[in-house]
Amino acid sequence: MKATELLHNLGQSIWLDNITRTLLDSGTLERYIEGLSVTGLTSNPTIFDHAIKSGGAYDAAIRAKLSAAKSSETLFFELALEDISRAAALFRPIHDQTYGVDGWVSIEISPLLARDTSSTLAAAKDLHARAGRPNVFIKIPGTEEGLPAIEEAIYAGIPVNVTLLFSREQYLAAAEAFLRGIERRLDAGLKPGIASVASLFVSRWDVAVMGKVPDLLRDQLGIAVAKRTYRAYRTLLDSPRWQRILNAGGRPQRLLWASTGTKDPKASDVLYVKALAAPLTVNTMPEATLQALADHGEIGSILPANGGDCEEVLAQFQKAGIDIDRLALQLQEEGAKSFVASWNELMAVITSKSAALSQAAAQ
Repeated sequence: MKATELLHNLGQSIWLDNITRTLLDSGTLERYIEGLSVTGLTSNPTIFDHAIKSGGAYDAAIRAKLSAAKSSETLFFELALEDISRAAALFRPIHDQTYGVDGWVSIEISPLLARDTSSTLAAAKDLHARAGRPNVFIKIPGTEEGLPAIEEAIYAGIPVNVTLLFSREQYLAAAEAFLRGIERRLDAGLKPGIASVASLFVSRWDVAVMGKVPDLLRDQLGIAVAKRTYRAYRTLLDSPRWQRILNAGGRPQRLLWASTGTKDPKASDVLYVKALAAPLTVNTMPEATLQALADHGEIGSILPANGGDCEEVLAQFQKAGIDIDRLALQLQEEGAKSFVASWNELMAVITSKSAALSQAAAQ
């Protein structure tokens, strides 16, 4: 039995952190679903940027839309929604079979809106309506300004993938926004079964402290933060507040491990996957990590609900001079800036590609 199947049977969903037209056209995504227990996927501007500029898979679609003189952003969302819709169709049987627990695909609103609550909410509503699929998550960053938009989106019945979370505290703030949205639906007599995931970024912690801590602590910070967050997640699910929602027909906002590709060349290629094997969670993996996991025959121990040794490990980082709370805020801020940079690069790539194709057509 493949390790991917073992992980799935444990109760953790495996999602692919990638989507390209080539992945869809070649049948590769279908093979991942059938052979590697992949039950969902996520996307972001960086993924689309690499896909559009690295080949000609999108050339025909861009060429067909050139006559409408659309903006780069409009053109991007049309291209992205075409891919997302195709992927959502592939995952729809899983979504139906699990009664909406799994089988999700995610698309992100423009990161330029990350600090604008009202515009974020408006964009989320518009993108959800345009997607027109029951198994599409709208990604909204869990920044201070994004939290009110997350609450309002959930209240409006929009499934949300809360992104850009880096710590227990940031996760709990996102969970609070989700809970408020669900509780408002209950008070208004609306159905509470709105799906959501909260995405905690893992590997960036270790990149941030590389060379700043003793070798004995190498590649341990991201895992320790994730374990601490998992403990808070499981504790919250056991709370009376959550039990009321579940009893009324609601569903958990699942914790999702993001950024689980190993960045350290000296570490295992499945470092974060094996360390964070936990039920009631999602792990969204880059293709290389997914394929590496499939080559392994086992996944190791299951992450305990109490977070194991996370506090002892985090205390060692504190002694080494790492201010974890401050670093969490820094990583979220840097993540938001990185998303904007990727978005701007993507818009430039689409503009350049459109101009090149237009010029070629005129010759």
